Amino acid sequence: MAQAAAALAVCLSLVAAALVAVLVRPPGASAAAPAGTGTGYLSTSGNRIVDGTGQTVRLTGINWFGMETDNKTFHGLWARGYKSMLDQMAQLGYNTLRVPYSNDALKPDAKATSVDGVSNPDLVGLSPLQILDKVIAYAGQKGMRVILDRHRPTSAGQSALWYTPAVSETTWIEDWKALARRYAGNPTVIGADLHNEPHADGTDPNGTGSCWGCGDPARDWRLAAERAGNAILSVNSNWLIFVEGVSCPSGGNANSWDDIPDEHCGWWGGNLSKAGQYPVRLNVANRLVYSPHEYGISVYRQPWFDSADFPNNLAAIWDQQWGYLYKQNTAPLLLGEFGSTLADPKDKVWLEKLLAYAGTGATGMSFTYWSWNPNSGDTGGILNDDWTTVNQAKQSILQPYLIPPTPGDGGGPTDPPPTGSDACKVAYTVINRWSGGFQGNVDVTNSGSTTFRNWTLTFDVPQGVTVSSGWNATFSQSGTKVTVKGPSWNADLEAGEKASVGFTANGSDTPQPQTYAVNGTSCG
Repeated sequence: MAQAAAALAVCLSLVAAALVAVLVRPPGASAAAPAGTGTGYLSTSGNRIVDGTGQTVRLTGINWFGMETDNKTFHGLWARGYKSMLDQMAQLGYNTLRVPYSNDALKPDAKATSVDGVSNPDLVGLSPLQILDKVIAYAGQKGMRVILDRHRPTSAGQSALWYTPAVSETTWIEDWKALARRYAGNPTVIGADLHNEPHADGTDPNGTGSCWGCGDPARDWRLAAERAGNAILSVNSNWLIFVEGVSCPSGGNANSWDDIPDEHCGWWGGNLSKAGQYPVRLNVANRLVYSPHEYGISVYRQPWFDSADFPNNLAAIWDQQWGYLYKQNTAPLLLGEFGSTLADPKDKVWLEKLLAYAGTGATGMSFTYWSWNPNSGDTGGILNDDWTTVNQAKQSILQPYLIPPTPGDGGGPTDPPPTGSDACKVAYTVINRWSGGFQGNVDVTNSGSTTFRNWTLTFDVPQGVTVSSGWNATFSQSGTKVTVKGPSWNADLEAGEKASVGFTANGSDTPQPQTYAVNGTSCG
């Protein structure tokens, strides 16, 4: 009987959530949320994230961790294929992927471990960055966006400050610049979450952790975020810069036993109460997104969970910590992490209240839920321990707020009808254009029955067009002939397989490139 009642309750809650999603929307929101995550690069306008056409975009995403651990790559690749998992994320409605990493995974000699070669044959022998390339490329095909998150300096653990004795500020910034260059011109990757969960250390007034607005260059996270953000934008001005909060603005933990009034502290990375007074200042306008973290009791039993006025006290806490930035139209918010096992009944109430606070429809706050992984010790995941089935209790709460991606949105090109011979098919798309240049994408499919070994694609561009950069392959140009050589991690194009390459070029995007060929075989 209890099970039947529970099932009925779940059913009724789903119906109610669906009605809310249809009938309740913020003033000015369109009746139907736009599909996917927009087109082209993203920027900000007031408290909104917008795409290249000015259309409001809401990122409703998920965290998939592992690259910050000793494995140095995504967890769960020991259990199933990465494409299968990305397919499932997109089908469930997650349009953005937040990828935690540590600087260890970026080292030239870094090795990825625990990757099953049967379910991930194209990842065998690849470095952590090469696996990341593969995941980003396929996420782009699904229409998803990707946020890179510097989660830890090393795989050993998180840090209160953005630097440690082992990883200097210089290394932190230079690694970010390398990533920004690596994915420049690829709008699937939308930006940098500079450092995960800066927080207090030591005891106030002698704190040694990250402060906000204290003015100490060695501890003021706001100033460090400016230094890193501006360095990134100097090499890739198209990225968004995601800046988390601190835990205690002073950078020191409260001491209830002294006579000093205790400041209001919050979650690690969750306190942006001083950002209004001391905003992050970037050299490129409309690139800043604040990104607080917020968790339930399964992570830590904060005092507000046991307040007599719970849950009605939550909105005021969120207003004070970070919500005011959104309500005052200062900047967009992306809740970078929030989650719970839901083991405590209060956490279900907390999660429902948080999502309602974030708002429905395209104009609501963006978010990336923690986590996809079931092996997060204090939250669990959207997936169950089998890495395949879905935790429906969590998914049902999130579902009304999810805006699924549409293939072709963001960094994934829309595939026009292919042309060419029976052996290979080519689809060419202009992703973006600007004065004096453009970004193109070429999908080449082996539509024959034999493998293209060490595949090389050639095509002709109009006179005056010069390729300036490319990714997912090596580009060279002689006159009007462009040669694209497949990378070592994707050197062979098996029957039925597709390779997607992108490039930026100077000159006009019309007329389109002509005379495509793979290994000398004409593709039209």
